[in-house]
Amino acid sequence: MLFVLYFSYLYYNFLMKFHVRNSEKVRCVPASCLLKTFAFAFLFFCAVPFAQAEAVRVPRILRLGMVLEPPHLDPTIGVAGAVDEIVHANIFEGLTRLNPAGEVRASLARSWYISDDGLEYVFSLRRGVRFHDGSIFDAHDVKFSLDRARAGSSVNGQKDLFSDILSVDVIDALTVRVRLIRANADFLYNMAWGNAVIVNPKTASQNAFHPVGTGPFAFSRWVRGDHVTLVKSPSYQGPSIRLDRVDFRFIPDPAAAFSAMMAGDLDAFPRFPAPELLPRFTSDPRFSVIVGTTEGEVILSINNGRSPFRDIRVRRAIAHAIDRRAVIKGAVFGYGVPIGTHFAPHHPAYVDLTSLSSYDPVRSGFLLSKAGFSDGFETTLILPPPIYARRAGEVIAAQLRAVGIRARIINMEWAQWLERVFERKDFDLTVIAHTEAMDIGIYARPDYYFQYKNSEFQKLMKSLKEMTDPSRRRFILQQAQKKIAVDYVNAYLFQVSKIGVSNVKLRGLWRDSPLQLNDLTSVYWGD
Repeated sequence: MLFVLYFSYLYYNFLMKFHVRNSEKVRCVPASCLLKTFAFAFLFFCAVPFAQAEAVRVPRILRLGMVLEPPHLDPTIGVAGAVDEIVHANIFEGLTRLNPAGEVRASLARSWYISDDGLEYVFSLRRGVRFHDGSIFDAHDVKFSLDRARAGSSVNGQKDLFSDILSVDVIDALTVRVRLIRANADFLYNMAWGNAVIVNPKTASQNAFHPVGTGPFAFSRWVRGDHVTLVKSPSYQGPSIRLDRVDFRFIPDPAAAFSAMMAGDLDAFPRFPAPELLPRFTSDPRFSVIVGTTEGEVILSINNGRSPFRDIRVRRAIAHAIDRRAVIKGAVFGYGVPIGTHFAPHHPAYVDLTSLSSYDPVRSGFLLSKAGFSDGFETTLILPPPIYARRAGEVIAAQLRAVGIRARIINMEWAQWLERVFERKDFDLTVIAHTEAMDIGIYARPDYYFQYKNSEFQKLMKSLKEMTDPSRRRFILQQAQKKIAVDYVNAYLFQVSKIGVSNVKLRGLWRDSPLQLNDLTSVYWGD
């Protein structure tokens, strides 16, 4: 303030001297000049710093870390969760969506009608929606997308989501009717998956490398091995978006991820790969640590279609050879919940079946002997790139070795794992997290990669789809959990926790993950 007054005094003297030198032109300097000068100086020296502070206070760019780089960017042609982490809810939208609590909400469909018998869904679509290329979204795009996903030639990674669809009919530009073969109580939930997003017929073939959707962000650039950039879509008609640009940066190395966060090169890492380093963040006031739930069941997948794993005694021996607590500690430093079946512990229908496959190496050895492997046997353990899988695999290999099962570890990159394990089913054992919500139904698919073929389980899943009564659905789900547990289809390890680290000023990131995605529609920078 003293500086402002001094500046005003000097400027007023200047005006007075000017008046003296130019008296024939200026008769006088009004007394109000001093007040005007003071006001000018005050505004100049206060407004400029305020404007600069305002610009710094509200950044509009988000730099977000990911462990895995996706093989492509089309969520409708594969199973890689890294694809959904970038594009689902950001570039692409579905008829429905899930909120952070896992509840179904409207998306491209603003409302819907369900017939009394549950066989017909009529969706009313949002008006004024455009794809990022300027094309107008309408009912024909919905028909194209659903018919494409359920076609015989479809390469959709979750084709079973669409197996109950009988027909998709366009009523008018903003109304579409879906008829089902049988009632499916999960249909609206299924339409919220990334595999069910709506695509543009004109650009669908290019979505793998230049995705075009209707979401709040449009694809900008993909620098292979480094990052994908999305920018705010000017045509988006949904809730106000408070980010202008998002960079998804790929950092598979835990130490590098930690360094990037500490150096301020990243603003958030929603699925941080190094839980052992979390104490360094919790003690630093610059960061928030977010621990929530996921739908990710980490399992030791067993190839049920290959010897010696066709023998339930061998599969059971493997299950009893594994100390889940040691695996959880070694793989994710305690950030996991033991499971005894393929189901999320936070779900109301969950049954704790861990005692069926308790750690008992003596029983494991006995079962191997009964199966004709008193001296054990050799096998392979294929591990994909996620850190939890590599770390868990090392612990599991040591535990199996203790009972005579000599598992040779083979580390693979993601594309190799998908091609060899998931597609060709050429494996013995592998460690993977199944991150899709409520995906116990995969055990009803005899062609699924672990090749479990059981008609009784298939009947359970069929009755679940047709059942709408909550208590009956709960009972069926519990029976399904028990069935795959007593059949020892796989060795069930733990439900992985969602561990995220972010700048303390960042708001709106989801704590829990009802689906594997990074929904940025409500993310913004606060004070």
